[in-house]
Amino acid sequence: MATTPSDPTTARRGRPPVADLATWQAARDELLVREKAHTREGDALAAARRRLPMVEFDGTVEVVGPDGPVPFLDLFQGRDELVVYKHMWYDGAPHQGQCEGCTTTAWHLKDAVYLNARGVSFAVLTTGRWAEVASYVEFMGYTQPWYSVRDVDAPVGGDMGYLTCFLRDGDRVFLTYSTTGRGNERVNGSLGLLDMTPYGRGEAWEDNPEGRPEGRGPCWSWRSDADGNPTWGPTSRPVPQWTRPGATPVETLGRHGHHH
Repeated sequence: MATTPSDPTTARRGRPPVADLATWQAARDELLVREKAHTREGDALAAARRRLPMVEFDGTVEVVGPDGPVPFLDLFQGRDELVVYKHMWYDGAPHQGQCEGCTTTAWHLKDAVYLNARGVSFAVLTTGRWAEVASYVEFMGYTQPWYSVRDVDAPVGGDMGYLTCFLRDGDRVFLTYSTTGRGNERVNGSLGLLDMTPYGRGEAWEDNPEGRPEGRGPCWSWRSDADGNPTWGPTSRPVPQWTRPGATPVETLGRHGHHH
């Protein structure tokens, strides 16, 4: 006959204590109060975000895509709103050497059908030369629009690694919002799911109970070798690349500089 252990010592070290369902439900209800407060604060932040001023700029500035140079206005695809992700780029690096952090963002938003249904277009911008970008997009199997903004000034070009929002009013174009760093996490559903699990993201900065698995550096799981072992060494690729046809073992990232 199945039993429900209530002695916390019956749980192995490093795992949550064992409790009966009523005790678990009480603790869950207590946490739910905080979660609801967090949700309401997020709603308040979104309301404040919608009240930000906006900055007008020249929407005729050209970006380069599969059909050659086109005005930035074309990225709206006739819609009034546009969200872009600005993907970092390493010139001349092979596919495995491109930014693993940006890969997580682009991979988690492979289809903008729900945005489109709400009247919002989506595109990825990067400073890479179009010939290199086109090859990378084909290899990754991306279907969302990509464009090169090489030598284009901000807010269309400029610093990469940002989620940025734009609004169109006829032929006038405005910058309305931009975020980077952990602000980009709202696209990465995997991180949200990991935050729900007992072991979390497995990163050293997290506040974990004593005895939980030792955390590693931020983003440690975003690259792996051909055997699936997490590594940031020269034999690694961004994790999604191993699912792509022709993703063979590698020996170099072909790049220099800070990761992700």
